Amino acid sequence: MIRVLIADNEALLRAGVRLILENDDEVRIVAEAENAHEAVEACRTHPVDVALLDIRMPGDGITAVAGIARHSPRTRAVMLTALGEEATVTSALRAGAHGYLLKDTGPRGLIDAVRRAAAGEPVLAPQVTRQLVDFRNRLGHGSDVASRRIADLTPAERNVLRLLGTGLSNAEIAAQLHLSSGTVKAHISSILTRTDCTNRVQAAVLAQEAGLLD
Repeated sequence: MIRVLIADNEALLRAGVRLILENDDEVRIVAEAENAHEAVEACRTHPVDVALLDIRMPGDGITAVAGIARHSPRTRAVMLTALGEEATVTSALRAGAHGYLLKDTGPRGLIDAVRRAAAGEPVLAPQVTRQLVDFRNRLGHGSDVASRRIADLTPAERNVLRLLGTGLSNAEIAAQLHLSSGTVKAHISSILTRTDCTNRVQAAVLAQEAGLLD
């Protein structure tokens, strides 16, 4: 069972998300919140696997991500918002968010995203991934700091990190590189350790910053 928190100051939006997710037998809504403080407290008092958070709710969604990371590290926070600007996306992911979805995500896409987040996989809306890549391309090169962080990766690890940066799941990466899922998991574990990333989504952002997706 995947236990979900929905945090948004709009009651109608919360009701819509609840209606979609409750169609999946493996998902159970355990709490709702109207602001950042309530979201953090809900994750402290309920066993929440995935928290869906709005950016613009009172108290700020990014503040909620940081609080959840401190007080409920078991919870994977995923932004569900209408805002897709590069600065907002990177701020949320650096704060510890495990994913970033836009509110125009379809019902099936939302359910799949919750399942992937619960499994520890990165969840990035395709539009968001494209925006981040376009932003890095406009800079003309990857970040020097990011490039140094991936300098010690093996060629195989770089390939895995590159595909991770596009938002692919373990199974999709394994299929593209003709590897087993276990091998992909081992590479990702090594990548996180070598690059000092706390989760897969931060590694995906690092891949983009380092120019691996160019």
